[in-house]
Amino acid sequence: MTQTRAVEPWTLEPLQRFVAESAARLALLTTTSGQVIAQHGFTRAVDVMSAAALGAAIAASTSEIIRMLQEPAFRVLAHQGQRHGIFLARFGTPRGAMLALVVYGGDSSIGLVQLFFEQFARDLAAACPAPEPARPVLAADFERDLNESLAALFGR
Repeated sequence: MTQTRAVEPWTLEPLQRFVAESAARLALLTTTSGQVIAQHGFTRAVDVMSAAALGAAIAASTSEIIRMLQEPAFRVLAHQGQRHGIFLARFGTPRGAMLALVVYGGDSSIGLVQLFFEQFARDLAAACPAPEPARPVLAADFERDLNESLAALFGR
């Protein structure tokens, strides 16, 4: 049985349900920059990273072409081969935009993937915790603490 893995625990159950319902062979959930959030069906980490980078690149290049044409942003791209189809979709969550890259075979169809993807996107958005408030990178008294530590270390 192929395993589903998630970096963010809130993505695991919606992804497992989507894969089961859509009969997807591979599924990858990433940020728009290609950071992997969850995956299903990949057997090697190098394949996950390659697919994430390629999915983000396809989304970025398509967005740029659309911007040049002054069209609204894309939501879905699909390609159908002889044995497999590829579905790439951009969707929003409380933590920002995400990408889903889905590969399906002859036991599924683009219509089936799209049908269950809409529910998957809603389930992810509902399960996604609100983003944490931004914290300062450095404490306000960082410089003072650093100088005191250096003085203690070097005997000043």
